[in-house]
Amino acid sequence: MSIIFSFSFGRCGDKEELMKKQKNNLSGWLNLWKPAGISSMHAVAKVKWLYNAAKAGHAGTLDPAADGILPIAFGEATKLIGLLHESPKAYRFTIRWGAATNTDDAEGEVIATSPNRPTAEQVNAALPQFLGTIDQVPPAFSAVKINGVRSYAAARAGEAVTLTARPVYIARFELLNSPDADTSVFEVECGTGTYVRALARDLAEVLGTKAHCLTITRIFVGKFKENESILLANLEEMPYESRGSLLWPIAKGLDDIPALAVTDTEAQRLRRGNEVRFISRMDSARLPTLQPGETLLAMHHDDVVAICSLDGVTLKPNRVLNT
Repeated sequence: MSIIFSFSFGRCGDKEELMKKQKNNLSGWLNLWKPAGISSMHAVAKVKWLYNAAKAGHAGTLDPAADGILPIAFGEATKLIGLLHESPKAYRFTIRWGAATNTDDAEGEVIATSPNRPTAEQVNAALPQFLGTIDQVPPAFSAVKINGVRSYAAARAGEAVTLTARPVYIARFELLNSPDADTSVFEVECGTGTYVRALARDLAEVLGTKAHCLTITRIFVGKFKENESILLANLEEMPYESRGSLLWPIAKGLDDIPALAVTDTEAQRLRRGNEVRFISRMDSARLPTLQPGETLLAMHHDDVVAICSLDGVTLKPNRVLNT
C-alpha cells in the first residue's frame, strides 16, 4: 500500500514522550481546507505536527488571506508535488468595486478609487476576453522573484516593483452574483501561475473602474475537491489515532495523470533507476499515447513506482518512489 501510518509505542507507556523522539514515516496525501489568516507553510507545519510526520509539503501556495483546498503531501508523495502544481485549479472570490489596493486584496492600503460601478451586463460582456491563454502581470505583493528576492519582500520594503507579464490559462471565468453595487462574486478555473488578485485588478481596468479582492477561496486542485476536504480545526479535534483514516494513497491524488501498469520485473528495473524497453508488439501496445513532454506514472498494483518519461518504446524513470 502507498500509505504507511503506524502508531506503535512499544513499552514506553508515554505516548507523548515517544512522539517527540520518533517520527512517523507515512506516505500519502491529505486534502486539507486551509483557513484564512495563516500561511500555507504554517498550515503544513501544523499538519506535520498533528501527524508527527517525518516529511511533509504542500502543492500550490494559498495566500494567507485566502482559504480553501491545500493538498498536503507526506513522505514519498512529496516527490509528486511538481505534477500536482500543473493540475487545474478553481477559485470562488469576491471583488469589491471602486477601490484598488497596493496588494490587490483587502489587506492592503487603498491607492486609487473610482465612482464607477459596473453592471452585471457590462461584467459579462468583458469576461470573454480573459478566457484562454492571456498575458498577466503578477501582483507586486507576490512570491515571484526579482533578482533572487521575493517581490512581496521588495514591495514591503518600499521598493518600486516592476514585474513582466507572463502567459496564464483561464478555462472558465463566471459572474455568480452581485450582492450589491459594490461587490460581485465570481468563479474561475485556471492553470498554474494564475493570480486571482490580478484578474480582479485587470477586469476592473477593462471596465473603467478600480477593484480589489475582498475574499478568495480555492475550491479544487485537480482531484482535491471541496466536499472531500478536512477543516484544519476539525483535524485538530480528532483523536490522534483516527487521523490516519483521512490520508489518500499516493496514486489517488494524481489519478488524472497518465499511468502504465508494469510487471514485477519491470518494477524492479525502474526501482533500480534502469530503463525499460517495450520491444515486442504486445508490450508496445500497452504504452499510452502522450502529449509532447508529458510524464506518466509507472504503477505496480496500487503503488506508484516512478515518475517516467517515454522516448519511443523506452520508459525512463525520472524519479523513483520508495513505496
